[in-house]
Amino acid sequence: MINIFEVNETNKMIEQENLDVRTITLGISLLDCIDSDLDKLNEKIYNKITKKAENLVSTGEQISAEFGIPIVNKRISVTPIGLIGSAACKTTEDFVSIAKTLDRAAKTVGVNFIGGYTALVSKGMTPAEELLIRSIPKALACTDRVCSSVNVGSTKTGINMDAVKLMGEMVVETAKETKDQDSLGCAKLVVFCNAPDDNPFMAGAFHGVTEADSIINVGVSGPGVVKTALTKVRGADFETLCEMIKRTAFKVTRVGQLVAREASRRLGVPFGIVDLSLAPTPAIGDSVAEILEEIGLERTGAPGTTAALALLNDQVKKGGVMASTAVGGLSGAFIPVSEDQGMIDAVNAGALSIEKLEAMTCVCSVGLDMIAVPGDTKASTISGIIADEAAIGMVNQKTTAVRLIPVIGKGVGETVEFGGLLGYAPIMPVNPFSCDAFVERGGRIPAPIHSFKN
Repeated sequence: MINIFEVNETNKMIEQENLDVRTITLGISLLDCIDSDLDKLNEKIYNKITKKAENLVSTGEQISAEFGIPIVNKRISVTPIGLIGSAACKTTEDFVSIAKTLDRAAKTVGVNFIGGYTALVSKGMTPAEELLIRSIPKALACTDRVCSSVNVGSTKTGINMDAVKLMGEMVVETAKETKDQDSLGCAKLVVFCNAPDDNPFMAGAFHGVTEADSIINVGVSGPGVVKTALTKVRGADFETLCEMIKRTAFKVTRVGQLVAREASRRLGVPFGIVDLSLAPTPAIGDSVAEILEEIGLERTGAPGTTAALALLNDQVKKGGVMASTAVGGLSGAFIPVSEDQGMIDAVNAGALSIEKLEAMTCVCSVGLDMIAVPGDTKASTISGIIADEAAIGMVNQKTTAVRLIPVIGKGVGETVEFGGLLGYAPIMPVNPFSCDAFVERGGRIPAPIHSFKN
């Protein structure tokens, strides 16, 4: 039974500490839309999405109003379009037409983003999947709400270096196609290793082929709540610190579970998972970096940062997993630069570099996220960074990802403004030495020996 103290405590988290449900994401299978006729395929996709999601936004708003819980985003994820479009799409323009259909459907039902313009190519690329990847720059330039992802590696299959090389080129092309918006298209494109099928967070959300016809996944967010809680145990030992994080993560995740169950019931769609990630925003006090500093660092990036982040991630999972019937997605602490004021401050203070961020990705929720780099960064350099991050994920059996934004026309020392939840970011320097010969080898980096389990 929930008592009045817990009700008041949750209200305080919402009003003063930036607690929110970051997203309700409706996953929709498009497998039954497959057709060799492109026009029929687009028609089926539009009709299914608009029918399945017609009440998503209004239901989210009703739940938010009735329970007093902010629900920031309502989103849709669909089956990877690399699979859905393979029979009908013979050119990159054919795939772009599907992106436009997804965008139109998203606008019709009123969601913030739609994810699933995706190719899963960790072991190899079909001709259709390569066409989709090559279509990404134009698809993201001519749409507003479509998000794209490509999975280039996994612990089971190794790393597809042909796809890694191609994705470096596509990130640069996407930056050029959207240069009038400070290369904003790259903020809607993420490259994964070990991508999960049930991720509610953009830009990497897609509806896995093992999922039901439709599913409700919820992503919660509570960095401000955790940071405030930790002020009560300053100077205490690590056991006390860990206990406080677990207790707080439990409370945050219970809010997500409540919203997920209610949305599932009202929409008549099965409940999938709660993603209990700590997802920051540009708002003051809603920062993962500030949690790390509350743990005892002068600045995020100082010695001890990776250990503090590992502790935080583990305790969030331990606390949250008991609060939900099903936890999935990414579940941990996000460390995006542009979306976290504390991270931005650490970069500007000289405490945080891309290399230190890469070390932190060994223990965080995802990877190198929302990092702005000079617009003249070579495609091969971006491919090398993707390969490094994929290797971390492959060897450590975890999800890793890269969302780099080479901002055309800007360099180190300048700032780029994205607005909204995407925030703003300082342009960070990248290592100037070349990895061209490494990237040009092509082929596949084999899976590690510990992947051989059956």
